[in-house]
Amino acid sequence: MISRLILILPLLIISLGSGIIRDISDDSEPSHTPDASGLYAELDCPELNPLAFQMAYEGYRKLAGNSMFKRDTILTVIDFSKPSVENRFFVIDIKNRRIIEKTLVAHGKNSGLLYAENFSDRPHSNQSSLGFYVTDQTYTGKHGYSLRLKGLEPGINKNAWQRAIVVHGANYVSEDYIKQYGRLGRSFGCPALSYDISSEVINLIKDASCLFIYSRDASYQRQSDLFSSSYFAQINH
Repeated sequence: MISRLILILPLLIISLGSGIIRDISDDSEPSHTPDASGLYAELDCPELNPLAFQMAYEGYRKLAGNSMFKRDTILTVIDFSKPSVENRFFVIDIKNRRIIEKTLVAHGKNSGLLYAENFSDRPHSNQSSLGFYVTDQTYTGKHGYSLRLKGLEPGINKNAWQRAIVVHGANYVSEDYIKQYGRLGRSFGCPALSYDISSEVINLIKDASCLFIYSRDASYQRQSDLFSSSYFAQINH
């Protein structure tokens, strides 16, 4: 009898142990997140380029899976494939599947006039940089309430902190400026917003959320290692 119990006990321990491991594994799995096409449809925002969103969402999910973001339900997409007279700055609430803000945003003065066409991570280039960023600390400087950005992609935007690339307000970002000049004014590389809305937007996205700057620039997609699928053909279509 004792010998039979000795044989049975290890089997019971293994069985119970595997159940415990299975329970822990199930609990540790990330919560379900919607696929890109489904979420885009729910956002119901034709102004947001579907390709820009698809790329932003894929990279965001990969980075969020590596715990890059404290506020991982907020995703900001800046679409520099559009002219500066249109809304290009979109703040997305992933959890509730809605756009919570969309607005004008300026690009760097050496990136182009109406469109941003040239990009650089080089200090003093006065150009915008593409790719993924994490929002960092706020401060009050010469442009008022501002938000620092940290670039997450070497060779693409990693010098953002050194270059003082920040979200800030600017008087050259307004409908009145567009009426007078046919475009927005331009920054030294920062994604500048209207003073009317800059503080509100900064408070929405501060404290380690994801921000992605998109353009129809195939060289970025080739350089970045954040995409599991190729968007080259779509970008050049």
